[in-house]
Amino acid sequence: MREDFFDRVIEEGYYIAETGATVRKTAKAFSVSKSTVHKDVTERLFGIDKDLYKRVKKVLEKNLLERHIRGGEATRIKYEKIRTEK
Repeated sequence: MREDFFDRVIEEGYYIAETGATVRKTAKAFSVSKSTVHKDVTERLFGIDKDLYKRVKKVLEKNLLERHIRGGEATRIKYEKIRTEK
């Protein structure tokens, strides 16, 4: 595989591990699709750096457990904004 490919996978892993970013935020930061980021950090990273993979996996599990809270908060803000515009 190409070297820039490995670099991207490792950079995405460090980005998620250090910032606690979601897959969507990481995809936006690296200008790739969220499918690419997800495949990079859940499959490809395991073969490249197992320690980093474990750190990223913990962040992704935390994000998975909290996603319903973020979604509810986003909905609350959306409807609050609609109410204040009237």
